[in-house]
Amino acid sequence: MIRQLAKYKNGNYTVKIFEDGTKIRELEEGTFHPQFAENIDLKITNRCTGANCPFCHESSSATGKHADILKEDFIYTLKPYQEVAIGGGNVLEHPDLVELLHILKKQKVITNITVNQIHFEQNRKFIQRLVKENLIYGLGISLSKPTKELIQMVKDFPNAVVHVIAGLVTEKELDALSNQNIKLLILGYKKLRRGERYYKAETEAIQRKMQWLRNNLSDYVGKFHTISFDNLAIEQMEIKERLTEEEWEEFYMGEDASFTYYIDAVERTFAKSSTAPENERFKLLNDATDMFQIVRN
Repeated sequence: MIRQLAKYKNGNYTVKIFEDGTKIRELEEGTFHPQFAENIDLKITNRCTGANCPFCHESSSATGKHADILKEDFIYTLKPYQEVAIGGGNVLEHPDLVELLHILKKQKVITNITVNQIHFEQNRKFIQRLVKENLIYGLGISLSKPTKELIQMVKDFPNAVVHVIAGLVTEKELDALSNQNIKLLILGYKKLRRGERYYKAETEAIQRKMQWLRNNLSDYVGKFHTISFDNLAIEQMEIKERLTEEEWEEFYMGEDASFTYYIDAVERTFAKSSTAPENERFKLLNDATDMFQIVRN
């Protein structure tokens, strides 16, 4: 039986989180009215050395800035069992990462990080220590090349999820990851910053790969422990059209800002999601709940 990691009340409903990452919302009747965000996507740095992906929607680089994250008041307003997904840039380069993780652990926040495969392989022992000390729970690994060594390393982290991008991931890469009991997250292609420039240069190739994935997605069901999607990939892969109304109601976790939102602590802004254009981003506030209510409403 899978152990329950957390249970909490949020507005008019109850949330249960299990150690395999499963989340269940329970509501007696009516519609969900969360008081605070269940999950916050938090960018803490734009520094990224060694990866420099040409399609990076954050335009992260070796000269990117770090957020002065420990001085942000909203960090200390996070609720117990809220989930925070920390990303960058390369979060492992942030000098205050460990101290931040200790603060969040003390507040009983469920913390996840996302790193590029290159940085994961370079820092595997450090990441293992973060897991062992319960400083992080989930680990996202952005795929660059699905080697046998990577697959074996991923298996050492029970809550690791391999991230791939629709329009970039290839048949060969998915086949290499298949039948390995791997958790897979398919992200939508984001046409922002370098991602926009790369899309303009490689439009035909990206559209061809996206169409291939759309046509062949059902072939991979059953070949992974789980396959999940962010909201942009749900749109690009036409996931709703593949499900019955009952399945959609059971599995869909909600539109952007319904239960989640995005904070860019580097630029000190917040928005519905990381795909929000610049004119739909707001100046950072001191309270995480206040920011959620603004984007939700």
